[in-house]
This record gives sequence, structure tokens and C-alpha cells, in this order.
Amino acid sequence: MSDNPSSLHLLKQDLGAGPSDKNFNRQRTRMNNMVTARSVFLSTLIALSIGASAPVCAADSTSPAASYQQVADSYSFPLGDLQITALSDGTVPQDLHELLTGTSHAHTDDLLDKEFLANPVEASINAFLIQDARHTILVDTGSGDLFGPGNGGKLLDSLANVGVKAGDVTDILITHIHTDHTGGLVRNGLPAFPNAIVHVGAPDLSFFLDPSNAGKTGYAEQYFDEAAKTIGVYEELGKVKTFGDGDEILPGITTTLHPGHTPGSAFFTVTSKSRSITFIGDVIHVAAIQFPEPDVTIVYDVKPENAATVRKETFADLAGRRELVGAPHLPFPGIGYIRAEGAGSFSWHPVEYRNRAGQ
Repeated sequence: MSDNPSSLHLLKQDLGAGPSDKNFNRQRTRMNNMVTARSVFLSTLIALSIGASAPVCAADSTSPAASYQQVADSYSFPLGDLQITALSDGTVPQDLHELLTGTSHAHTDDLLDKEFLANPVEASINAFLIQDARHTILVDTGSGDLFGPGNGGKLLDSLANVGVKAGDVTDILITHIHTDHTGGLVRNGLPAFPNAIVHVGAPDLSFFLDPSNAGKTGYAEQYFDEAAKTIGVYEELGKVKTFGDGDEILPGITTTLHPGHTPGSAFFTVTSKSRSITFIGDVIHVAAIQFPEPDVTIVYDVKPENAATVRKETFADLAGRRELVGAPHLPFPGIGYIRAEGAGSFSWHPVEYRNRAGQ
């Protein structure tokens, strides 16, 4: 940085000294040092400010991925006399090359690229809260601690963020018995929701609590082991109620069974004052792939062909009725609408975001 002559001249006048005066030279040196220090401070502050305010971007191949964690997350909206809240249990990475069937790696990558994504992708784990004057109801419970530290397990924090304690929950609706939906039922081997009744499709309960079905079907044993450690704990305490197709399990909440992903995969349609939302469980895992091509299946399906048929029928039905949908693995909050795009293809449209008082 060059000296500013006019500033030095004014300084000389203030000091009442000539350019050769020692006092003036000392003051000049002091001023230069202060300017240098101030410049360094401002440069650092600007750099920090830019870093703090910059948007989070996908890491490129030349730099390591950033390590970060979101705060407890929720999104609430009214539905008639009810309040519906989407709750984040976190996200987990999914290697679609290993998980998807009925597609090629190259085609998967092409479809992801259209949505500005790349393999592996992050899958949201969403749970949903339904509240009225008498009930505090959860739809699914996330993974708990069964996926290991840092992967899921944030549901209780998200509940606390909206002022709900685990003991407040009266009922839990399980879309199907997989770890990322039932893992949060327990904590340290004990019921995480001590006052809740768990509602689950009868075919799922009988299938997953019978470990011999692993050998009969070739389905991974871990699902049966984890079912015993989660929903099995509530079953032993007599706190599980099963339902069939078309049952009204609570006021305004009806069920339908859609076997394929699991034998008792269930939807819950919640209605209040002529408004409704349907929670569809794992009919959809990857929006970028399975909306445009619903025939693509995933290794988690017990019966992949049935799961694909259910997906196509479900999408067509929900799109035709313009039904509001809650989905556990679409990007948080997982609330929105499905639209038919023709030729068996569909698209996802997240609900309009609101953050204000009033309806």
C-alpha cells in the first residue's frame, strides 16, 4: 500500500513538525503499522463473512466433502381441524448402482444428472406428526440408533423442536416394518414412546416377527432381527394393534394395504373438514428415477414386480385425484403432489412453502 501524501501533510501540520522531525517519523511509522493491521483485519473479516454466508454447494471431485449437520427440522401446516408436521430424522447416503434394479448404471446416472444430482444420493428419512385436541400421532419413527452415529436418529430432537415430548405421543402408525420406519420405536432397548399404541398392518407383523420367513423367502435376516428389537418390544407389552385393508383405525384415519414392498405395506389417509392427505410409505424411494420410470425397483422390495405395479397404480390414482401426499424418503419435508406426465411417467411437486401466521 502506497502512502497518501495529503494525509501525511495533514499529520505533519497537526504535530507541528517538519518531515525530518523524529516525533513526526515515529508517528508516521505508527500510522503505517495501524493501516497495515487494519487491512489485515478487514481482509480476514471479509473472508470469514463470505464463508459464513455462502450457500452450501455440492462438493466437486477436487475437494473433500464438507462435514456439517442441520438443526432439528420441522414443517407444519393446517389440515382442517388438524395440524400436520413433517419431522426430519436426518438423511442417509444411498448408492443407487447397488440398490436399484431394472435400470443400468449409465441410465441411472443420466436421470440423476437431469435433476442436478450424482450417485450416491441422500435419502431423507421423514416422519409425520398429526395433532388434534385429543391425539398426538406419529406416522413412522425413523431409524433410531440402528443406522449408527450420524445417520438418522434425529426424530426426538425434531419432536422437541415443536414442543412435543415422547411421552405425549398417543398413537404411532407404521407404514411398514423396515428399520428406517420402526427403529425409532426404541431407545436403549426400551420403548421410546411409553404411552403410545402402535398400529401396523397385520400381514407385516406376522411376516417380520416370524424369523423362519427369512429362510423361506430369502429376504435378509437383519430385517427380522431388527423387527424383534423394535416393534417386537411393543408386541410383548401388548401395545400393538393390527389392521386390515380399509379399516378406520382412528377418527378420520383410514388404511389401505398395498403388498409388494413388504407384505403389509400400508397407506394412511387422514381427513378433516373435507381436506385430506395420504401417507404412502415406501412406494417411492428416489424421485429422480422412479417418478419418470416407476418400473425401476429397489433391493428392499420383498416382491419387486408387485412393488412396481403398486407404484404405477398409486401414482396414477393420486395424480388423478390431485391428492396431497406425504412420503418418507422424498427430500424433506416430503409433502407435495404427483402429476402424470404421459406415457406412464410422473413428476413430483413439493407443497407451497409458507412461513407466516394465519390460514
